[in-house]
Amino acid sequence: MRFRKPALHIQILLGLIFGAVFGVFFAVDQQLLILEVPDGAELREVEVRDWDEILVMQGEREVDFGSGDQAEILHMFRQMKKKSDAAVNLRVTGGGRTRAINDVRSMRKEQTIATVIKPLGDIFIRLLMMIAIPLVFASLLVGVSSLHDVTKMARIGGKTIAYYILTTALAISIGLTFGNVVQPGGRMDPVAKERLLAAYQEDAAERIEQNISVDFLDYIVNLVPKNVAQALAEAEMLQIIFFALLLGITLLFIDRQKAQHVIGFFDAISDAMIKMVDFVMLIAPYAVFALIAATIAEFGFGILQTLLWYIVAVVGGLAVQTFVVYPLLLKLFGRDVPLGNFLRELRPAQLVAFTTSSSAATLPVTMESCENVGAPKSVTSFVLPLGATINMDGTALYQGVAAVFIAQVYGMDLSITQQLTVVLTATLASIGTAPVPGVGIIMLIIVLRSVGVPETGIALILGVDRILDMCRTITNVTSDATATMIVSSTEKVFKPRE
Repeated sequence: MRFRKPALHIQILLGLIFGAVFGVFFAVDQQLLILEVPDGAELREVEVRDWDEILVMQGEREVDFGSGDQAEILHMFRQMKKKSDAAVNLRVTGGGRTRAINDVRSMRKEQTIATVIKPLGDIFIRLLMMIAIPLVFASLLVGVSSLHDVTKMARIGGKTIAYYILTTALAISIGLTFGNVVQPGGRMDPVAKERLLAAYQEDAAERIEQNISVDFLDYIVNLVPKNVAQALAEAEMLQIIFFALLLGITLLFIDRQKAQHVIGFFDAISDAMIKMVDFVMLIAPYAVFALIAATIAEFGFGILQTLLWYIVAVVGGLAVQTFVVYPLLLKLFGRDVPLGNFLRELRPAQLVAFTTSSSAATLPVTMESCENVGAPKSVTSFVLPLGATINMDGTALYQGVAAVFIAQVYGMDLSITQQLTVVLTATLASIGTAPVPGVGIIMLIIVLRSVGVPETGIALILGVDRILDMCRTITNVTSDATATMIVSSTEKVFKPRE
């Protein structure tokens, strides 16, 4: 009997499952720190194992950590070394004795085979990012120039923005609801709170010092690139979309024969990029295996216990938004889109989104998935890149939970008016701060300021941001794909594929 190769999404899912098991089996020892300390003119390695307590000291500053706090200890050490050249000393208690380790020059975890294979996953992400920009530019230009009607693009743009604003507001509302029902802040240990604030306060301060605000005038101005080559090189997606739209529209007003040469060239580029996605996806199961194995192996799961109820609230809200809200919207506004086929075709994009934590890296896969369902290039090449840049439902939902969580930890009870302010501010910020790196935390700072919650509270959640980022990227990508289906359906350009 001939062996039948499983579907791509099954291969990726298997890669994810086996990668998780591999990461657990070859996990980094959470009770081992490898230090470098002076030994005469040389540096020697010192291993610290099975501690009950570690006191990290620099000058007059002292922070105490327990046995399950490896990640926080490493983070604290890096922040101390970054901020000051003063010696960092440790006092380690364990096994019935206490010892001092002075002038620690470096500190790291052990390496295992699960962390060594991570570069394969990094190459996969870079390949997808490499494809994304030429694919978006070429597909959008060809799509716009083939419409023969500028008003149609304006209509598509209006529907897309309206959808993104609506779903963002819904996501924040769901996040606030889960935060109020689960009450994660009220369940947090005060000792754990102080430890997290101490370990991540420097990171929090760096983000707060950026002093980002929502300025829509600057935002509109920055949509126009000063240098197209620079915008392409720096992957400024909104500027690339603007130029591709403008060039595509301009081609409608020049000699058709000349325009056809340009359109034909970029159409060939678009087809080549789509074929390249097919080639890159051949290594997707192995890359997913490597990325998940490294993430699971390195992640300090001790912090999950500390923030368990916060994580439950965020993941619960994301599940409702992803598996209830979007299917309902598709049933209401995209009735000719086969829901089962859409969800099936979207699985590879969702799995890649979870693994890479990047909507931009997942963009080529999302575009191919939507086109496989029946959405035309003219819609996917506009709606999806725009969504990957400004539509962050998962991020917005997490901010709703985070705002309530941080307020509860500080003993604050947000009123209905304040929670409505969170919805409005986060919805506007999700669009207004789109070009800013680290946008999720920046948006959260803006939200916290709007309702008077201490901004330093972001230090409480930075330790689990990586694992939650994986979850909320699934929601972001699913939202973008749903928007594409709804716009295609309402524009009567959706053509179901067998």
